[in-house]
Amino acid sequence: MSEAKPMTDEELHDLADKQAALGEVRGTPAPDPVNIPMIRHWLAAMGDENPAYLDKGVAPPAMAQVWTMQGLRAGAKDRSPVDDMMTALNASGYTGVVATNCEQTYHRYARLGERLTPATRFAGLAGPKKTALGVGYFATWNVTWYAEDDEPVADMLFRVLKFRPPAPKASKEPYPLQPAINQDTAFFWEGVKKGELRIQSCADCGLLRHPPGPLCPHCRSAGRSYTVASGAGALYSYVVHHHPPVPGREVPFVVGVVELPEGVRIVGNVVDCPLEEVRIGMPLRVTYRPMDDELVLPMWTPGEP
Repeated sequence: MSEAKPMTDEELHDLADKQAALGEVRGTPAPDPVNIPMIRHWLAAMGDENPAYLDKGVAPPAMAQVWTMQGLRAGAKDRSPVDDMMTALNASGYTGVVATNCEQTYHRYARLGERLTPATRFAGLAGPKKTALGVGYFATWNVTWYAEDDEPVADMLFRVLKFRPPAPKASKEPYPLQPAINQDTAFFWEGVKKGELRIQSCADCGLLRHPPGPLCPHCRSAGRSYTVASGAGALYSYVVHHHPPVPGREVPFVVGVVELPEGVRIVGNVVDCPLEEVRIGMPLRVTYRPMDDELVLPMWTPGEP
């Protein structure tokens, strides 16, 4: 195939039929005959201490693929019926790949001195199918390794899923007003990311306080913990900001002081409410708004009285 271009589903299946019609395509014989050093290295790598292979002068059956692997030799790979299919799937956007099946059948041992030859047959294409990884095709092929007397030594069925990776999410511009996150406030912002409104508490006297700080204003203890607030509140005070412009925000907007039933007050924007309907004492409920790919801010929206 001289040029890779995107194909329709029908064209992909037509190509699969053509590749299957090629039947079994022989590759290049293995560069090395079955030999003792490679068997010894393979046994060591697999942790296989069975002496029978070297004693009998045969290779472990699972080594069948080893003898004809491409390795690092430039230009050593044979063109098989599978390659054009993979190229077409890649060009059509199915660039992800994961192996799903590998089934090997052993007919006899490969003997020392034999030089194996692979033969590949494209078996079929199934799809498109919706999977957890994305929409894709299952491509299946078979490889048979033959000895020099044309006797089959081993067969392998191999199947992969070629899938279209999900498009990456568009990245938001970083919000220009980033909060100061330090060892005193990190717990609060970690909670916000999880949808929790965390209020700092004294680990000794239990007093709740906000904004977070290093010492309890009541008992001066440095021991700290937190409690998760209900998320309800009432508007204690507010201003409508008109000027000057604020980076990342459209004016006018409401900045409120919200009184929580837990006994502390917290500053935040009041959203989803016309300016003329904002009033002292109105019930509010916290909501969490993503400002960029990392930052989430707690804000306040009208709630049930």
